[in-house]
Parts: sequence; structure tokens; C-alpha cells
Amino acid sequence: MESASVPTDEALRRLAEEVAGLMRERKLMLVTAESCTGGFIAKVLTDLPGSSAWFDAGVVTYSYEAKEALLGVNPRTLERTGAVSEETVLEMVSGALARFGAGAAVAVTGIAGPSGGTEEKPVGTVWIGWKRRGGYAHARVFHFGGDRDAIRRQTVAAALSGLGRELTG
Repeated sequence: MESASVPTDEALRRLAEEVAGLMRERKLMLVTAESCTGGFIAKVLTDLPGSSAWFDAGVVTYSYEAKEALLGVNPRTLERTGAVSEETVLEMVSGALARFGAGAAVAVTGIAGPSGGTEEKPVGTVWIGWKRRGGYAHARVFHFGGDRDAIRRQTVAAALSGLGRELTG
């Protein structure tokens, strides 16, 4: 499992504040494309006063149809690799940037549980993708432990931490 501790609200707020500062410094807008977190990343970010200066949009897509219609994920990708895959999250993050005027995006897709896992993709499997406008999308798989809330909190923390690296890299 990736993380021994589950991030608290305060820890998530600190990560969001770091991202907010980087977005403001770089004069960029951010878009989120979320599946297993159900808008949790957008919530943590928009809890910050003044977030409208750097937060553009958040899209929650659980179904294949929503991923296709709202983010442009190719139906063949979903058929071939499933929603929880590197290919799908890369198409999600790229689609989010293509559809909104943002300069940076983060996307997540995974299995938060308690059901839905398989031997190949157990509960806690999460793909996170990041992309800056004009750059290449990249993704990483995580295997988080704990209950649904713990998996979602760890996902939010990993997404925000990766976004910080994306903005400073």
C-alpha cells in the first residue's frame, strides 16, 4: 500500500494552499477531471477563498458515457483497458485541458471500494494523470489501503502533491 497515514482535512488544505500559490504565481487556471474522488479534489481546492482566480472547472465522470461525452475518452480505450487504466486517465487529463481554457489539469480514476475490485485491479487501485497546456500528459498508478474515505483522501493528497511537482518541474 502507498501510504501509511490518511491525510487529515488540515493536511489536504495545506496541499491545496501550495497548489493555489503555484497557480497564482504562474497565472494559470486549473481544471480537475475526477472519477473515484467524486469532486473531492475540486472541493478541497475551492474551499480556499479566492480560488476563482485560478480554478476553472471540475468535471466528475463515473460512467463510460460521461467520460466519453465530457472528456473525449475514446470508447475503444474504455473497452480495451477499462476505466481504471493509464490510457484512460491520460485521455481524461488531456480531454479536460482540450475542453476548458485552463493551463493545467489533474485527472483521477480508480476503485475506492468497498466493492468493485478485481484480482488485476483491487480496491485501492488509482491512476492519477497530470498535464500542463503545451506539455505531455503523464500518469502514475497508486495502490492505497483503508476504507473508501481513506482511499479517496490519499488520492486527493497524491493528486495535489503531483500537481505541485508538475507546476515546479
